[in-house]
Amino acid sequence: MGNFPEVIKTLSKRVQKIKNNIATEEATKTSIIMPFFQALNYDIFNPEEFLPEYVADVGIKKGEKVDYAILRDGEPVILVEAKSINETINKHDSQLFRYFGTTKAKFAILTNGIHYRFYTDLEEQNKMDKTPFFEFNLLEIRENQINELYKFRKENFDIENILTTASELKYTSEIKQFLAKQWENPTDDFVSFILSDIYPGKKTKQVLEKFNGVVKKSLKQFVSDMLNDKLKAALANTEPDSVSEEDSSNDNEEIKNEPQIVTTEEEIEGYVTVKLLLKDNVEPERVFYRDNLSYFNVLLDNNIRKWICRLGLSGSNKYIQFNDDSKSTVSIDRVSDIQNHKDKLIEVTKKFI
Repeated sequence: MGNFPEVIKTLSKRVQKIKNNIATEEATKTSIIMPFFQALNYDIFNPEEFLPEYVADVGIKKGEKVDYAILRDGEPVILVEAKSINETINKHDSQLFRYFGTTKAKFAILTNGIHYRFYTDLEEQNKMDKTPFFEFNLLEIRENQINELYKFRKENFDIENILTTASELKYTSEIKQFLAKQWENPTDDFVSFILSDIYPGKKTKQVLEKFNGVVKKSLKQFVSDMLNDKLKAALANTEPDSVSEEDSSNDNEEIKNEPQIVTTEEEIEGYVTVKLLLKDNVEPERVFYRDNLSYFNVLLDNNIRKWICRLGLSGSNKYIQFNDDSKSTVSIDRVSDIQNHKDKLIEVTKKFI
């Protein structure tokens, strides 16, 4: 995969910075959408490969144009319908739906530069499905999504290979959406299903209403327990409270087992996130943490002089501070934002390796 993940993450960071200055569809195309396909290694300035304003005749509407068509051997393989960054893309599905049936393209992408939806014809040949088999948010892209996106890179693009995984991707996505809805507001049918092996009595409307909150609470506790188990496993070989004699005699920041220092789940999540981001550059067992009253330290070799970053995750004003020359500090909205600073974390850590 080479540096492809970093290319996408760099584009994501750039879009995050400029998105508020983009007001039109044309600006969205030139500032985000074209660079996105350039990141997929397409020559966006070669009309034999990446053709703007591709003519797709639709019934009696002759001359209708698709924003872009990615071509192979003179035939379109991917159609792209682009909208302004300020538009939601739900209402535009039918327009791309019309285009799909008039060409030989097997894939269609609907995007406003931030959200990308990938379609094909799983349900009926040569007729675009109503639901995408793959979608992602460029500002919140996950590692597994980068792996799927990699298949659409120019040199990797293989229609049959993508189609073999498209069905699983589609139904995995729909199942996740279903579970997300049940997570927030369990339906009577879902509650009844959960109770089928638990509650022996008749599932009346009153019973389902009574257990709705219990099911919702149980789901959240189940996921929370799983997360805690994984965090404990990740920390199993780490002894963050052990301090060497040299450290305790020379460091100003001694770790004291004071009861008022409470390590939160967010701080542990932040520590594990940093640990995972550094795993390709330093052995995970060399990364430790120490909690202080005012901030949370992530260290190399359990040495306070080798602190990599400090996390402030209490309250609404969250931040990450790096141990660089200027002790630079960056505000973050949530723990997951730490992933956006992988390069900086690696840069700081390399000072101590």
